[in-house]
Amino acid sequence: MTVQIHESWLKQLSEEFEQPYFQELVEFVKKEYAQHTCYPRKKDIFAAFDHSPFDKTKVVIIGQDPYHGPNQANGLCFSVKDGIPHPPSLRNIFKEIETDLGRPYPESGNLECWADQGVLLINATLTVRAHEAGSHQKKGWETFTDAVIKKLSDEKEDLVFLLWGGFAKKKAKLIDKSKHHILTTGHPSPLSANRGYWFGNKHFSQVNDILKSKGQQPIDW
Repeated sequence: MTVQIHESWLKQLSEEFEQPYFQELVEFVKKEYAQHTCYPRKKDIFAAFDHSPFDKTKVVIIGQDPYHGPNQANGLCFSVKDGIPHPPSLRNIFKEIETDLGRPYPESGNLECWADQGVLLINATLTVRAHEAGSHQKKGWETFTDAVIKKLSDEKEDLVFLLWGGFAKKKAKLIDKSKHHILTTGHPSPLSANRGYWFGNKHFSQVNDILKSKGQQPIDW
């Protein structure tokens, strides 16, 4: 089966696509999309990889599940399509950027502009059934995205991994801390943020400080 994904990733992950678990995952996803409304659109399932090619990726943000409401998910974690109201977690991300960097709160919640600068915005599970959070978990996506994280860790150097919340923090075991940078904090969801686990983390300025110290272009958040 040919996966429609950026060629730089196809080269890195070709062995993964041949694994039996991935073939089973493909069949599951095909059936789900045929029988139910699922998100994101089929053509956006691998959008995170298409916007941030393997060789250009320098920052990784790990989410859990795509948004499961109409017209929200666009294949990038925490991101929504232009013109869609910002979900609570995304609002809190933008509020932190406001205080951390003094940037005005943006009109659009579409984070493609981040991804195009080398920020891989990857959910652990890349698809979901409409209005059923977590409905495509434990079907193979986590095995695939864990392999993606490990491949990045093994093949690249000086990446900055942002692990927000308990779920993302568990991915630290896949990352070689001796050659990459890991920043952790609470999840930007209201539940976590209102308890004081999110605001004030200054991750966005920290990322740019790290990138600049390595002679790389900072991210225009």
